[in-house]
Amino acid sequence: MSTPAVEWELSGFGDEIDDDPKIQIAVMQALGANHIEVRSAWGTNIVDLDNAQLGELKSLLDAADMKVSAIASPIGKVDVSLPVEHEVERLRRAVNAAHVLGSRYIRIFSFYYGEDVAVESIRDDVIERMRALADVAEESGVVLLHENEKDIFGDIPERILDIIESVDSPALKLAWDAANFVQVGVKPFDEGYAKLRPHLEYLQVKDALFSNATVVPAGEGDGDVLRTVEALKADGYTGFASLEPHLAGAHGLGGFSGPTAFGIAARAFAKVLSEAGVETK
Repeated sequence: MSTPAVEWELSGFGDEIDDDPKIQIAVMQALGANHIEVRSAWGTNIVDLDNAQLGELKSLLDAADMKVSAIASPIGKVDVSLPVEHEVERLRRAVNAAHVLGSRYIRIFSFYYGEDVAVESIRDDVIERMRALADVAEESGVVLLHENEKDIFGDIPERILDIIESVDSPALKLAWDAANFVQVGVKPFDEGYAKLRPHLEYLQVKDALFSNATVVPAGEGDGDVLRTVEALKADGYTGFASLEPHLAGAHGLGGFSGPTAFGIAARAFAKVLSEAGVETK
């Protein structure tokens, strides 16, 4: 008897393809995806889109029968010295976008801090802010996905786990980004997987090299992408895998690839999935 195929939902950061959501949708569908991750549209960040723009985006998505896997918000990509209310207010805008676009997931971060600031000294401020964000999420019926971005408090497995266990909210889970781990000197699978797997809810597909921190297509770097995919499959993971290639450049609020490089990234990840025996839908 043949083993049933394991299927994951393929998604991707639309604005890594183009500013125009029509082009974003067309490319994602050409790659076989039925979902898209929304970080910006028409060059405007998701938390800055007004209700008319959100409505127009929703109409475009509905017309193409495309769903939204997550709202890729910039929440928490600010200095921890800002008041708690600063990001709580922005999160409410992200929640509104999630409700309009029909997504239950919102990606967030755990705050930057100054070069002359000891990371241990900001722990309590970070936990306070993350708990306030989780409270909003619980009230709103959404799930926050903490991304392990470099240069924030939660960039290494130990501090990520500290956040999750200290906040202790069903509305705060993890997005796994192998490239970001590599860029802070962490061996993703060996040093992070077992620790963080119980809280891992979403897979962001990106890889990088230890030698120079360059981002490369999935499976071509040091991010243990194949081992991670195989372990997730064995664990019964059936969630999203969202392409975030960053192959043409990166900046504070995200990255860019363009349609051609995005396609290269998608094919590289498809090769990894095939080797692991995972299909996408």
